[in-house]
Amino acid sequence: MFSNLQDKLDRAFKVLKGQGSITEINVAETMKEIRKALLDADVNYKTAKTFTDDVRQKALGQNVLTSISPGQLLTKIMNDELTALMGGSVTELETGKNPTVILIAGLNGAGKTTFSGKLALYLKDKKNKKPLLVAGDVYRPAAIDQLEVLAEQVGVPVYVNRESTDPIAIAKAGVEEAKRNGHNVVIIDTAGRLAIDEPLMVEITAVKEATKPDEILFVVDSMTGQDAVNTAKTFNDRLDFTGVVLTKLDGDTRGGAALSIKSVVNKPIKFIGTGEKMDALDVFYPDRMASRILGMGDVVSLVERAQQQFDEKQAAELQKKIRKNKFDFNDFKSQIQQIKKMGNMKDLMGMIPGVGKAMKDIEVDDNAFKPIEAIIDSMTPFERENPDVIDQKRRLRIAKGSGTDINEVNKLLKQFGDMRKVMKQMSNPAMAAKLMRNMPKMPGRM
Repeated sequence: MFSNLQDKLDRAFKVLKGQGSITEINVAETMKEIRKALLDADVNYKTAKTFTDDVRQKALGQNVLTSISPGQLLTKIMNDELTALMGGSVTELETGKNPTVILIAGLNGAGKTTFSGKLALYLKDKKNKKPLLVAGDVYRPAAIDQLEVLAEQVGVPVYVNRESTDPIAIAKAGVEEAKRNGHNVVIIDTAGRLAIDEPLMVEITAVKEATKPDEILFVVDSMTGQDAVNTAKTFNDRLDFTGVVLTKLDGDTRGGAALSIKSVVNKPIKFIGTGEKMDALDVFYPDRMASRILGMGDVVSLVERAQQQFDEKQAAELQKKIRKNKFDFNDFKSQIQQIKKMGNMKDLMGMIPGVGKAMKDIEVDDNAFKPIEAIIDSMTPFERENPDVIDQKRRLRIAKGSGTDINEVNKLLKQFGDMRKVMKQMSNPAMAAKLMRNMPKMPGRM
């Protein structure tokens, strides 16, 4: 995400490369490039101008320390200002009331129904809530069917009334249903509408009045840029929503909506959609997003995703097997499957500082693990548990069974063997220390 903006900001910072200090002249040239980069990313003009003016003022007021370059100092100021521009700090969803009513609003095609399902899963699994989905879109063909399918996928019940065409009555009945059955959160999906569609705007305002929601979340397709921000302002004038959801951030988005919306409507971004899977929903952290835009990575989010997928008990068992040199292909495949659950591979790599920039022009195939899994699946249970028994005859059979080349099988077995040796050595503190001492000295290391 934001790769084009990231490239243009990099070019802007190069203006200061090799400069001994920040001056009126060189910072003005840099700010001009940054403002152009923001406008190209479809950021609101007033927002872009105010932002670059603020950065310029702060940059000129700073003394450049001898230990850092002007470019590094400006990156730090940019990071702080981008964080502030997108809200400053994380804004949690309000779920204190019982039941908490959450109204979902937005444009046609923004992804409201999918987000409703993702939010239900998030509240159920991460917040230990008992949500109820309410199918309030009575206009779009198959909208109710879609919500029912999503509800089944995430294991959450859904209130449906196919006999009624009154979204206000359906929403009220859904809240009552939740109260009767002990649901502590109600998520009301509504029909998509255009800001200029007055009858529908009146209708959703009536739904708000009837249900008295604790949260009104406005769902925005982040790929629509400035148009979405302008529409958000119109919606906010009518609904006074409590937060914004940016969907489709895994697409080729320019970033204008994420950078403009807080300053235009003065409402926080609460969630971002990062993929098609139902668990591809993240709480929005302005500081982490600022770091990613500037190519500084997002290690905290990467660790959190890993923690969600890796079980502590399994990790302890795996550690024992590694110490005993019993790590086998069953364990290896299990680790691959857990990594795949963490999300899009290029997105994950973008969270590692420095890697995102290096990978920007490289396509990362999410199916890259398939040949490896096919090779492992073509082994017998005995071979998976005892990799050392796999001789040439077995390798030929495995290659044929997996539809791969014998060289691929040989390569995997060699890499697996090397990995097991290193894992065994690193699990022993004395051996690990010896390995570190024997490592070649890195450039610049004394």
